[in-house]
Amino acid sequence: MRRREFTTALLGGAAATLWAWPLGVRAQGAMPVIGFMRMTSAADSAHLVAALRQGLAESGFIEGQNVAIEYRYAENHRDRARGLAGELIGRRVAVIVTDQAVHEVKAASSTIPVLFVLGADPVAGGLVASLNRPGGNVSGIVFLSSQLGAKRIELLRELVPAATTIGVLAFPASPEDRTERSQVEAAAKTVGQQIMVVDAVRDSEIDSAFASFAEKRVGAVLVGSGPFFRSHKEQIVALAARHRLPTSYSLREYVEAGGLMSYGTSITNAYRQAGIYAARILKGEKPAELPVMQSTKFELVINASTARTLGITVPPMLLATADDVIE
Repeated sequence: MRRREFTTALLGGAAATLWAWPLGVRAQGAMPVIGFMRMTSAADSAHLVAALRQGLAESGFIEGQNVAIEYRYAENHRDRARGLAGELIGRRVAVIVTDQAVHEVKAASSTIPVLFVLGADPVAGGLVASLNRPGGNVSGIVFLSSQLGAKRIELLRELVPAATTIGVLAFPASPEDRTERSQVEAAAKTVGQQIMVVDAVRDSEIDSAFASFAEKRVGAVLVGSGPFFRSHKEQIVALAARHRLPTSYSLREYVEAGGLMSYGTSITNAYRQAGIYAARILKGEKPAELPVMQSTKFELVINASTARTLGITVPPMLLATADDVIE
């Protein structure tokens, strides 16, 4: 599409969206406000904010033109989440898009529409009644990263077959991460794989965890999938390289930063879908009517350069099945 055609189409969509707002809102000249809240930092969330804006733009909403976005970040301090949720509610936002903080947001309001982007089962977590019929004021996108522990162990064992013990970096502070840990432990037991689980809830504990893995001479490491570790991906990737530990991650962002391997879904695309869902709510739909959307594409990403640095020969079958190999 030519630039002029694209601009016309975009403006046309924005105009259509404007007229989809309630008459009272248009008469007052009010601009709807979306609340965006994450447990991590602004720096860690920049690419996800861009994805959210993309989803909104595809639906005719442009930040600063016909929609505003209020941002709140807990900086990995879960005790701040309830207060931040209260701030957004006080701003009378039309919808709140959030991550694991959805539990605090849901507790703070039973009326404001809430959209989550999660890696854990929202039904088991008590957030929605079912995936098809969420009920209440909460729906969202689930990319099920915490449900992939068995597959991630299988792939790591295939890449590093000599690893008699696999270290697991776990985050015990949230229900989602505790669920992931239990699934990893069950998967390891099923295949007879010895694991060494080390919990970390602070920056310094990540350093000491890798020091412990190195001291105990684990053959490989599996990093938990929650937002706390994602917000420290550079630190974790650097530690894995320093201790020469083959490490598996949940998202490709780690591999792009120099990590060895990842298996999971695209969190960026999940936030784009959240933007589309937020637009549908601005146009009048209710969360109870929006089924929880599940990511269906899983991707295996391998960093061939990192593998060579670690002296690892990637099995040809694994290379053949990889969705992306980074050189």
